[in-house]
Amino acid sequence: MSMAHAHKPSDAYVTVERRSHLLDVRVDVALRDLELAIGLDADGDGNVTWGEVRHRHDAIAALVIDRLRLAAAGDACPLALRGHRIDTHTDGAYAVVDLTGRCGSSGGALSIDYRLLFDVDPQHRGLVNVVDEGASRSLALSVDRPQAVVAGDGWFDQFVSYVREGALHIFGGFDHMLFLVGLLLPVVLVRAGDGRWLPVERLAPVAWNVFGIVTAFTIAHAVTLTLATIGLLEVPSRLVESIIALSIVLAALNNLRPVVRARWSIAFGFGLVHGLGFANVLSALSLPRDVLLIALVAFNVGVELAQLAVAAIVLPLAFMLRGTALYRPVVLVGGSTLIALLGLAWLFERAFEIELIP
Repeated sequence: MSMAHAHKPSDAYVTVERRSHLLDVRVDVALRDLELAIGLDADGDGNVTWGEVRHRHDAIAALVIDRLRLAAAGDACPLALRGHRIDTHTDGAYAVVDLTGRCGSSGGALSIDYRLLFDVDPQHRGLVNVVDEGASRSLALSVDRPQAVVAGDGWFDQFVSYVREGALHIFGGFDHMLFLVGLLLPVVLVRAGDGRWLPVERLAPVAWNVFGIVTAFTIAHAVTLTLATIGLLEVPSRLVESIIALSIVLAALNNLRPVVRARWSIAFGFGLVHGLGFANVLSALSLPRDVLLIALVAFNVGVELAQLAVAAIVLPLAFMLRGTALYRPVVLVGGSTLIALLGLAWLFERAFEIELIP
């Protein structure tokens, strides 16, 4: 069974369904994360077999039950193991732990305390979907926010939550950030007829150009994210992440030897691939249609806002430095070369499942 994909963030998926006093809980944890947390690969051959997972069932269940606590109206809802299985997500194999719980109260706010893998990976998140008497609500828990209370949050609260997730998708994804920065480096220069780069004269046209680049990426990102989330498009995670790395290389090389002048078209074309990079998260949560619509719209709003925030930092600095003797050789050429090399390293890591960058 496959464990590793270098780019995929560490996410576990928790589904909690409440019916009166009873809870049905499903927890999906990536085998690659469990290998780091408790060790699965007994023979050390880099491949986890079903037998090796089965041998560690007790340890997996103990880890989940110890670090996932639920309570209703302030009273604890003890969890008990119902069964184990394996499921395959787009980014590899996951151990599925099925649990049952019984609460002292049949109603009231449901509180969640989640600390599954924070000691192994501080960037790990628990993506939780709570179905309470048929009404679905979703949230993301992290090392900074390990606890939450689900008490009839309205659509606006969920919208804000997914805007935050969309923004974190950009801020926490170094490859997405580098792709965007690579596209922005030349925007304060204009190519003369003799091939020389000249500084632009005014900031306003550049700002509109950047807005077009960012929005083209977000629109493309939204298209494939939506198609993949609703199941109309499915591409292996390893291929998606490899092409994302390739997009960084090609965008940077285009700065060194321009082939495509309209950078918005580069942003749109590769944005279609970048949008697939997060689709497995929303699809794995199995959100109902009304919540899914909110999640999709809000997530892409977060992506757009985060990219504009990055541009708001990069663009004024680039504009101030555009006329200096160092901008073209150091910032444009040197920066683009460094970005291309990082993208190339990621490409080899993801395509061949090897580690080049710690």
